Amino acid sequence: MSNRIPEEVIEEIRSKADIVDVVGEYVQLTKRGRNWFGLCPFHGESTPSFSVTADKQIFHCFGCGAGGNAITFLMDIENISFQEALAKLGERSGIEVDVQPGEGRGAAQARNDDPLILMHEFAADMYHHILLNTEEGQAALDYLESRGFTQEIIEKYRIGWALPEWNYMEVALRRKGYDDEQLEASGLAIKREKSDGWFDRFRGRIMFPIMNENGKAIAFSGRVLEQSKQEAKYMNSPESPIFQKSQVLYNVHLARGAIRKNRKIVLFEGFMDVIAAGKAGIDNALATMGTSLTPQHIRQMKRFAQEVVVCFDGDDAGWEAAKRAAVPLEEANFKVGIAVLPNGMDPDDYVRQNGADAFREHIIEKPQTFIAFAMMHARRHKNFQYENDLLQYIQEVLQLLAGKSSPVERDLYIKQLSAETKLSEEAILQQYRRLETRSIERSRPKAAESVQAAPKREQKKITSLHRAERLLFAHALADPAVMDKLAREAEAIPFISEEYQALYVQLLGFYEEWEKADFHKFLETLTDQELRKLVMETALAERDPDHPEEEIEDCLKHLNKHRIEQQINLKIQQSKEAEKQHDLKRALLLAQEVIALRKSL
Repeated sequence: MSNRIPEEVIEEIRSKADIVDVVGEYVQLTKRGRNWFGLCPFHGESTPSFSVTADKQIFHCFGCGAGGNAITFLMDIENISFQEALAKLGERSGIEVDVQPGEGRGAAQARNDDPLILMHEFAADMYHHILLNTEEGQAALDYLESRGFTQEIIEKYRIGWALPEWNYMEVALRRKGYDDEQLEASGLAIKREKSDGWFDRFRGRIMFPIMNENGKAIAFSGRVLEQSKQEAKYMNSPESPIFQKSQVLYNVHLARGAIRKNRKIVLFEGFMDVIAAGKAGIDNALATMGTSLTPQHIRQMKRFAQEVVVCFDGDDAGWEAAKRAAVPLEEANFKVGIAVLPNGMDPDDYVRQNGADAFREHIIEKPQTFIAFAMMHARRHKNFQYENDLLQYIQEVLQLLAGKSSPVERDLYIKQLSAETKLSEEAILQQYRRLETRSIERSRPKAAESVQAAPKREQKKITSLHRAERLLFAHALADPAVMDKLAREAEAIPFISEEYQALYVQLLGFYEEWEKADFHKFLETLTDQELRKLVMETALAERDPDHPEEEIEDCLKHLNKHRIEQQINLKIQQSKEAEKQHDLKRALLLAQEVIALRKSL
């Protein structure tokens, strides 16, 4: 790892990176005593168990066990390689790091995806150049300018123009050295079915590149200048190894900084809405790619924000989509608001008609609460002169409140229901209490299941074996001499569990290269997040500084005892199997070996 980037550069970046500042860009931290605390970005929680220690320059979550330093934090939170994390931290300090494609953690995946990303980057640059610098792109440029697209916006979103020719992009990509398999995987060209040859997927369209979190093009959406009956208004790239709609949020690479400032996302229905919002100066805007909000989207948003304002179209379809998005966001413990657009408008319509300031001040900055919007949604298309509509409305709102609202919210909305329906607050409250009782009863089995399931997911039972392995490895991690002794004196790997055996092998290799103990440096060599968690747990273990040799000896004795007990259990089982097969001689021999092993304990 370090032979690619000079060690002195790594040390300089590490020394200049303040972990509180780095983590604080992703997690809202509050200082308590000497440490900082916040909600863990790696698992869902409502009570902060995520700690950052400035003195040691480490982070640790007491809930899920995640931990490490500033570099490994970036590796995990951004899902990037060691080299890419170094480059990001180096950029903060004015230190340039040259990152080659495919280096570091996840190199195999980077190699598989890299040609596709390079193809899309090449295509995005070509489309963009054609739009801004050629006669062929002038008509599309005029159209965009007539729609309020400035030069700044066109460059910001890398908007381009695909020529109406059949295969100019396919020819250009082949000249770059890409083959049939890569062309097909990219989705930029399509093989003809009834004859030889290929043709471009996008022809005669304004091109909007879809970027990943690092700002690299991974897909396109192409819009026709003038829609005809024969073709769709928009054409999108197919899913590919680098583009899955369920995982991609449009504009993350540009919006991430603005989102982190106030931990708020404005979520739109499509990428054109994000661009319209950008014209209005709303920089924390994201959008899904023509799909409903998925758990992957929500996990991604959790890394950056605690509040989401949903702003979808003001027509019936937009209202339904807004509710579908708001419900899982509310369940994920986001503070959810819904910005309601009037008269069936979309964001671009509203900005054009009322101006950017009105859009920000009256729509985005004054959203409805989740419950208030749900009430508006339930009230739509209902006539309270009809008893069925009236009762259905009350039922829908009370079901929403039952078990999910505070006493203050309950009283507020019951008063509102009473005023709207002309029914007494007492009658509505009685119905609410019946629904709340049912809600509690229904939730009890689920609560019991979640209580039982939680320890399996987040809490690992600490056995005496685990404590012995952890303490022994803590000594080896802190002192190369301990590792040298273990390697020389032990006949085999002294650890029993697979995780610590893997760490033992990793640490042996580390000391062969570095010779000195360095917890941070060793942590950065590990590509497995679970092993990094174990190292953090080990590094935090308390060792006896006055009697290290006695403590190490006790650990080895305990591990040896456990190993002998494992052999005893295995031989007992083998003896039983031998008896079943009437091999009494083998059964007797195994029994004698069990007796000898028990005497050695």
